[in-house]
Parts: sequence; structure tokens; C-alpha cells
Amino acid sequence: MRVLVTGGAGFIGSHFVRRLAAAGEEVVVLDKLTYAGNRANLEDVEHDFREGDIADPDAVADSAAGCEAIVNFAAESHVDRSILGPAEFIRTDVLGTQVLLEHARHNGLRLVHVSTDEVYGDVPLDAPACAEDAPLRPSSPYSASKAGGDLQVLAYVRTFGVDALITRGANTYGSRQYPEKLLPLFVTNAFEGKELPVYGDGRQRREWLHVEDHCAAIDLALRAGDAGEVYNVAGQERENMDVVRRILELTGASPDLVRHVSDRPGHDRRYTVDSAKLRALGWSPRHSFDAGGLAETVAWYREHRDWWEPLKSGEYRAYYERQYAARLAGRA
Repeated sequence: MRVLVTGGAGFIGSHFVRRLAAAGEEVVVLDKLTYAGNRANLEDVEHDFREGDIADPDAVADSAAGCEAIVNFAAESHVDRSILGPAEFIRTDVLGTQVLLEHARHNGLRLVHVSTDEVYGDVPLDAPACAEDAPLRPSSPYSASKAGGDLQVLAYVRTFGVDALITRGANTYGSRQYPEKLLPLFVTNAFEGKELPVYGDGRQRREWLHVEDHCAAIDLALRAGDAGEVYNVAGQERENMDVVRRILELTGASPDLVRHVSDRPGHDRRYTVDSAKLRALGWSPRHSFDAGGLAETVAWYREHRDWWEPLKSGEYRAYYERQYAARLAGRA
């Protein structure tokens, strides 16, 4: 099978490309190479690379030529950045998804749209995990843009009969994750002896999903999922402060590095999803967050400083200063 993987030079996308290539599939990667896209993530993987934007119909048509399926990882994906500047999120996550759907519609391709558990919004502590038919209540410009893309997918299935489906994954962790997200940010800061900026009281709860388990779920959905369906991909629920304490243990960093800073606007307290539908297809996670998954990830960042140290300069440094300087100085 020849598959177009959009956003394939990013964190989850590059792991998925590796998985497909290892299975003997022919892979084309289309990536805009924004700050989070990194060709080094694919340097030892057999693939055909195209630089371009999923919101550009010509780039999509050129890249998807001869493909039987598209798996869409391309997205602006960080809540904090969406608060600083929402417009690009709408362009990529909504318009870009619609461009892919148009191509799939006119060329008979299957489309797997990779989404997020954040579209369900804040889940009360006493509430059960969200099933796929739970209402969408996005809280941030990021999650709203992803929900918009999801609704485009479902509309194209119903109106035009496009062979498309959606996966909604939990907080994903693992190697090669750009160091703006909580886990790689805190792990790399700990190695550098820098502050760990915890939002608010740090008692927000997230489900942690290993990137290889997430990719296995998306692969299964690609091969066995039904058009028009949504498949949740759950992780293991932990409080943020528990994750921070474990990072300190694994890195040997001082607890004095932890700094509680002003919270993110509209910050959701909890996400949790039910994966029963995906498990019925045969998926189950292989990595335990506590029994090796987190330790394995921390070890990767310890051993690959040459991968992440160059990233923490330039664009990243400007973003970090904008996002955290005032907070770390104790100003709202």
C-alpha cells in the first residue's frame, strides 16, 4: 500500500512513518517543516519526502499521486501557541483538513484524520471517560480548530460518501517530541538545571499514551476502521504534579526547580476517553507509563542531547521567553 502521511516529519507522524516503512509499505511524507517539523526524525527511514502545506491543493495532489490512503497528522498542535496566535490553527487544522477531504473525495482515497481528546473539553473528576459520541466542548483555539476539522470529516462522509474516519488520542509521549510540550520541556529543563514552570496548582489530570501505542491504534484504524467512525485512543490517567515528581526522580534534578506559575487561560482540569470501540478491533497498549514508558523516554532524552539541544534556541527561545518569562518573574 502506498500511503501519504501528512505532518510526517513531526513527533507522532515520524513514528508512524517508521511503523509503515517497517511493515514494507510505500510512504510519501508531506510536511510544511514549521518549527516542529524535523527532517532528522526521518533520516534513517525509507520514504519519499515532499515539502508543502496541506492547505495547498496542488501540493496535496502532487504528493498523493498514486496513493491509496492519506493519514493526516499535519496540525498546529500546542494550546499555548493557539492562545498567542489562533489564526494559523484555523488555516491548518480546518482549511487544511478540508483540502485533504476534497482530494480524497475526487480520487477515491481513504483518509484517517488524527485528532485529540481535547475536543471533548473539561471532564469533571466524578464523570466517566468520554465515549466517541460525547458532545464536543473545546476550550482553546487549538481544540476548537481540531473539532472543526473533525466535523468537516464527518460532514464529508455523510454528504459525499468519502471513506474517512477519525482517531482521537490522549496526551502522547515518547522520543523525538518537540520540547514545548510538558514532558519533553520538563525533562530537558531538568537536565539543564532550569525551572520547571507548573501551571497553577499542577493538579490537572491527563491520560498519557506512548507514541508507539498511539501509532499502533492509528495503523489499526487505517486497516480495519469503518468510514464515518471515531475511535478514541486512551492512555493512563495521572495528575500533572505526579508526573513532575517522577521526572525529578528519573533525572536526578532538584525539587527546587519546580515553580508554580500563573495558569493558562481556560485551562481544562481533566481529559479522559473510553477506548472500548478500538479495543473491540483488537488494540491494546503495550507500554505502561509507570512500569517503563516514562523512564524509557527520559533515558532517550538523556542520550540524545544532540537532537534536542539545537532545537532550544532561535524560534523556540523566542517562544519560551514570550510564554514563560513574565510567569517565572511572578507577573501574571
